Amino acid sequence: MFYENDDDDECDYLSMQAQFDNADLPAGVEATVSWLNEPASSSKVSSQVSSSSHLAGAQRSTPTNPDHASSGFPQVPASSSTLVSGGSNSRGKEEATEDELMKKYQSFKHFDVVEDFSDHHYTNLGFQGQQPPKAWSKKVQDEWKILENDLPDTIYVRVCEARMDLLRAVIIGPQGTPYHDGLFVFDVLFPQNYPDVPPMVYYYSGGLRLNPNLYDCGKVCLSLLNTWTGKGNEKWLPKTSTMLQVLVSIQALILNANPFFNEPGYETSYAGREGEKRSYAYNEDVFVLSLKTMTYTLRRPPKHFEDLVTGHFRCHAADILSACKAYIGGARVGSVVKGVVQRASATENKNSPTFKDSVSRMMNGLISLFTKNGAKDLDPFRA
Repeated sequence: MFYENDDDDECDYLSMQAQFDNADLPAGVEATVSWLNEPASSSKVSSQVSSSSHLAGAQRSTPTNPDHASSGFPQVPASSSTLVSGGSNSRGKEEATEDELMKKYQSFKHFDVVEDFSDHHYTNLGFQGQQPPKAWSKKVQDEWKILENDLPDTIYVRVCEARMDLLRAVIIGPQGTPYHDGLFVFDVLFPQNYPDVPPMVYYYSGGLRLNPNLYDCGKVCLSLLNTWTGKGNEKWLPKTSTMLQVLVSIQALILNANPFFNEPGYETSYAGREGEKRSYAYNEDVFVLSLKTMTYTLRRPPKHFEDLVTGHFRCHAADILSACKAYIGGARVGSVVKGVVQRASATENKNSPTFKDSVSRMMNGLISLFTKNGAKDLDPFRA
């Protein structure tokens, strides 16, 4: 991903990934890109993406599943009009475009209905070309009403009237966790026998394993989805469970402050100081992968969420880079909220040299990408 002799503002991985920005790929097919791998000393670009997780001490075997072979959303190229071009004819036009883009972001609805879901991961499943039963449609419409009225500020949803069985959601990583300020994308299918069975959920991983419950193949491991063990109301209950519960559970239970302990048995096996040490190392790896996910999502925003992606990273670029700088300085991963360290004890210099080096080497590339996206005044963050 990075190379020892690369001092350019544009990191090699950004230039290399740009080769795929306008690639004519079928929906759901992910180009293999070596920027997803760990930093390498060679300048040669590998044509394979590593599917193994390098997260410390919490690795699961990933099942092979052709239905989950894709891990990206390549249908939206980085040349989309959502990105501000550096070659604008006049400053006035640039400012007008920026104002228009920010207005779209500020007015971006948390819930909305779209016309097309042809790029959806589950587009070839469900009620494709069929008329759903009235009872099923009524239940899904009830779900829509709940989402429209009760979605938290950090979750966004799009549904399609022509394909009521499909839904797409973007969840903002919670503050106080190593996922803060990231955008995490999920495709959902309401099966034909819904709500007797839970919805099917696919995670756009970009080939990265940044949580024990989120596989790089797209599988989401959660009791509420019946993809993991659970008791009582931890599992899907046809008469009471909702799609809103699923999304909130993913945000609260999976994207949490100590994801290392999401791995079954780790909470008891690694208690006390040993568990804290392993969890801290895991969070360092998670934050680096979250930064890579930001890069990937910004270059290939999910369809119907382009304005959200552009505006979000334009508004939060300085916060993200401030956190990077604080973590390089020794602040505890997850302790920075809106650019400010929240806990005095979090300033202890505990972060590993490898982590500091990885984040430091990513910053110039992130600055360049955020600047191209329209963020301002980021040069002070350059190393």
